[in-house]
Amino acid sequence: MSEDQPIRPAATVVLWRKLDAGYQVLMGQRGQGAAFMPSKYVFPGGAVDPEDHDAPAAGLTDLCAHRLTLSCPKGAPSPSTLAATALRELQEETGLTLPNPGPGALRFIFRAITPPGRTRRFDARFFLTDAAGIAGDMTHFSDASTELSHLHWIGLAEARALDLPFITEVVLAEVTALLNGSDQPGVPFFDNSGHTPTFRRLI
Repeated sequence: MSEDQPIRPAATVVLWRKLDAGYQVLMGQRGQGAAFMPSKYVFPGGAVDPEDHDAPAAGLTDLCAHRLTLSCPKGAPSPSTLAATALRELQEETGLTLPNPGPGALRFIFRAITPPGRTRRFDARFFLTDAAGIAGDMTHFSDASTELSHLHWIGLAEARALDLPFITEVVLAEVTALLNGSDQPGVPFFDNSGHTPTFRRLI
């Protein structure tokens, strides 16, 4: 397998809600035949599409928009494009929408680039979103595509027992800390664009 797979920009939504029993996040399982992370449980998300570049800016604070521009290669998608990708993927994979998202509806909390040697490589930005503003069937996901199966809400601790990609485990730990009130001193960025993994924070 070539280690020179192109790195595609992508966006992911970590949708959360709070019940009496605690916080839950929405996750689904990728198919067994998927080329990337088969059978793994993940958050809804995917690569930037051409149509996303024409979408209006929505859902980001100025700080999140600024952080989305840091440590980016030439020609990287704009913050509004990445937000549009996140919302489109959420709708396609879950049938859920976020109508008229105001500043802060999408909080940029994590970024990771897939290491060399994988079948697919992505520069993925993760957005944390409160389900309180969501429209759609959040019980049966009747309008969802078939890309993710077993869509369900799951507690933060219970989610750790699922078959998760490593980076999803790390994101889940970050989400758990944030929802429990921890500060975030810059957005964590696992940069595997080269052969030497680098960790930095986007401030």
